[in-house]
Amino acid sequence: MKKILIFGAGKSATSLIDYLCTVCEENDWKLLLCDADALLAESKISNCKNAEAVAADVSIEAERVYLIKDADIVISMLPPHLHFLVANDCLTYSKNLLNASYVDERIKNLSSAIKEKGLLFLCEMGLDPGIDHMSAMKIINKVKNQGGKITSFKSHCGGLVAPESDDNPWHYKITWNPGNIVMAGSSGALFKTDGQIMKVYYKDVFNNCTSVDVPGLFPLAWYPNRDSLSYIDTYELAGINTFVRTTLRHPSFCRGWNKIVNIGLTDLEDHDEIKDCKTYNDWYQLKNKGNDFVADEYKMEFQEQLNYLGIQSAEKMEGDIQNSSLVLQGLLEKRLAMLPNDRDMIVMLHEIEYELEGEKKQIKSTLIVKGDDQKRTAMAKTVGLPLGIAAKLILQEKIKLTGLHIPVLPEIYEPVLQELEKHNITFNEKINLEQ
Repeated sequence: MKKILIFGAGKSATSLIDYLCTVCEENDWKLLLCDADALLAESKISNCKNAEAVAADVSIEAERVYLIKDADIVISMLPPHLHFLVANDCLTYSKNLLNASYVDERIKNLSSAIKEKGLLFLCEMGLDPGIDHMSAMKIINKVKNQGGKITSFKSHCGGLVAPESDDNPWHYKITWNPGNIVMAGSSGALFKTDGQIMKVYYKDVFNNCTSVDVPGLFPLAWYPNRDSLSYIDTYELAGINTFVRTTLRHPSFCRGWNKIVNIGLTDLEDHDEIKDCKTYNDWYQLKNKGNDFVADEYKMEFQEQLNYLGIQSAEKMEGDIQNSSLVLQGLLEKRLAMLPNDRDMIVMLHEIEYELEGEKKQIKSTLIVKGDDQKRTAMAKTVGLPLGIAAKLILQEKIKLTGLHIPVLPEIYEPVLQELEKHNITFNEKINLEQ
């Protein structure tokens, strides 16, 4: 009996677990779900016949190895900094590995050894990164096969709240790792526009976010993601004039978050500065240093956002005040939590300009997915299903690649995108002549 091991049973793993429960029953395989929280893991497989929940501390080598040695394939849904621990063990014990995170530099250093052992380590196999790669490469290769030349590539993706559940001034609710939400943009950004390399520092990432019209939806705003330039070669688009990968948010979120960042409410190393604060208002006033945004036309909007989070309240600060980032995270988890019947929404938009037979054309390819409720979110579907589908195809030997990969090859993206369509994860593509 083939065994699939999942490390991590958190928010983004729900749909992955549901999918693999069905797959394991259909194929007489076994699913082993490991999490530090045994009750959480057990709750996620309560209706699954071929599954078992186990509690383990993944930071302890013996506990990891015991589980990995007995698996045929491993899926890591752990925080990114823990992926390498699992990857190293998978290499040692010759197990294929999948995760939804950006490729860790330490895992890159294992590339030759992974290939030599005939293993497949498939990273960036979630939503963004993941579905974005697969859907983009499908379009890029189609244009190239027609003889077209791509001149501009913009890829936008955002995890948002569905309009029917949008009831707060941030127009946002948490559906994934809150720590990642707080630190979004902290690495700055590199991208290319009109032939110019653009380098944006953290303090400016959310400043004057560019708006974009999403077909079938209202206008949204985008901020640039990390290092877009590294994907130019990956997508085989050398010499392209514009190349940027972005995150979508509501325009007012960008305006408010820009102030949050520049006030210093996401600082990681200010324990000594804020340790004596008693209330959230103490903390805010200390960090804000008198800046009341008098000249800002959106001052009232930001005030409403602060009030909603309770940042200026006289409420006593909770927990160990390690740094501002964790203080803010605690507020977000309370005030921007999904309610039981809330629905989230994933929006992805590729804007690709190209030249074909002397004509300039533009493709807009749009994906809009809504969640069912607080647990079966669109985020969980779009992060988890690609991983589950890939795991199934690998065990069925329908994906036979070896080495360290992300899903930019037809051998991966064609069958995965085909099955995603069966789960209503499908793109609406429109081609227009440029005006």
